[in-house]
Amino acid sequence: MIRKLLVVLLCASSLSAHAALDPAQVRQLAAEDSSDKVAAIHQLTQTADPDAVRVLKAMAEDSLFLAGDQTVIIEGDKAFDAATGEVIKMPANPESPTVNNRIRGELASALAALKLFDADVAVRLASAQKLQSQVTPEMTPLLARALEKESDARIKALLVLAHAQANLGNADPAARMAAVKALAETSSPTIRSVLLPLTEKATEPDDKVRYEAIAAVKAIDSRLAMAENFGRAFSGLSLGSILLLGALGLAITYGVMGIINMAHGELLMVGAYATYGMQSLFRAWFPGAIDWYLPAAIPVAFFSAALVGVVMERTVIRWLYGRTLETLLATWGISLVLIQAARVLFGAQNVEVSNPSWMSGGIEIMPNLILPWNRIIIVGFAMFVLFLVWVLMNKTRLGMFVRAVTQNRAMAGCVGVPTSRIDTMAFALGAGIAGLGGVALSQISNVGPDMGQGYIVDSFMVVVGGVGQLAGAVWAALGLGIFSKLLEGWAGAVIAKISILVCIIIFIQKRPQGIFALKGRFVE
Repeated sequence: MIRKLLVVLLCASSLSAHAALDPAQVRQLAAEDSSDKVAAIHQLTQTADPDAVRVLKAMAEDSLFLAGDQTVIIEGDKAFDAATGEVIKMPANPESPTVNNRIRGELASALAALKLFDADVAVRLASAQKLQSQVTPEMTPLLARALEKESDARIKALLVLAHAQANLGNADPAARMAAVKALAETSSPTIRSVLLPLTEKATEPDDKVRYEAIAAVKAIDSRLAMAENFGRAFSGLSLGSILLLGALGLAITYGVMGIINMAHGELLMVGAYATYGMQSLFRAWFPGAIDWYLPAAIPVAFFSAALVGVVMERTVIRWLYGRTLETLLATWGISLVLIQAARVLFGAQNVEVSNPSWMSGGIEIMPNLILPWNRIIIVGFAMFVLFLVWVLMNKTRLGMFVRAVTQNRAMAGCVGVPTSRIDTMAFALGAGIAGLGGVALSQISNVGPDMGQGYIVDSFMVVVGGVGQLAGAVWAALGLGIFSKLLEGWAGAVIAKISILVCIIIFIQKRPQGIFALKGRFVE
């Protein structure tokens, strides 16, 4: 008997816990006045009832109807009483309530708030993140309840911010002061825009709260500016990595042969188009492995650019050693030929090389600072190529010959170094490294026939880091990339480019041997 009584009591408590919604309250959702609808949405939200989620979701999906004095939800060929959730007879002529943009916004905020009580942590986290830009003062009690029940640290931190935003509309100055102090610790542009009205006397009458809001906005501005500068520096680092790939080969060829190759930028283009070609090949023949087109494009781009470099050196450049002006004109003409060839083969319009899925997205450091994966991988790739070039130049026979020819061509020839063959191999190596730079460049910009011309001057400026010296090229490339991006943020792209060029000219006048001068005797 006692057991039966306990079962009855448990059932009764369960029924009371899941009591139906107030029909009059649900009926108000179909009122003609939008303000009445908004008030009903707020009232249902405060209940934190799963049935309220069902009703509000139906209204948002335009499946809530009015049939006489009854509010119903129609899903397919079935009808349900909105208040109780019971299956009812399909009404004859249901009327759909008007749902304007204001109501839809309120519904979105309400549904997001109610999801704070979901059993799934991921759902609650997504809801808390969404609420950061949809908080209203009416949500204060609901957020307080959610904050009290929440156990996840990430969600709790977001709820603290949401609750503080809701309290900004509190009538008590002390509550507003506490809310401002809590929000001052963030670095979010959204929070800054929320606090900004409180800095005006017309919006915030209390002087202490207003002064605290002003201080909070200044603190957030400082952190946002720091994040922007860090973002510019990182963008400059990725640009410097591409310049490094373009200039490494240029520094080697210039150091070995003294050739100023005006077509070096087009070797970047060759590598970029090789990447585009591999992407097209994988899309046509291996669509299931499209994410792997980029690793396959790396050796193709290297050898394609190296082959073009060998043809250039064997057919034209070899006959112009020691004739600087003729070399400049010849290589400039070759660059025009390569540009026109790209236009004939691929068209004059730019082509898009998409990032693989594993290079999409980024790492969020701050609300206004996201480091893209494609630029992070480009920096890592450039460092890896730099390491391979260092190993090649310092640990291999070819590297020893290249360094010997760079330092003293005549003496190297006297001791048996095949200088002519070293010239060809060095030029092929430099062209291949430029092709790898084209692979990296294709991941952050469109690929077109003229893309290499924008990098040739910057690559030559990197060479001043030290003829034939890897350390000099690294410091010059990264320094130019970071400095140019930081300067662009303050003075603009044109002024930044001019300023850097002036600095390079002054540097060449003061130290023509570069940052790291070669050691040893030079024989002219």
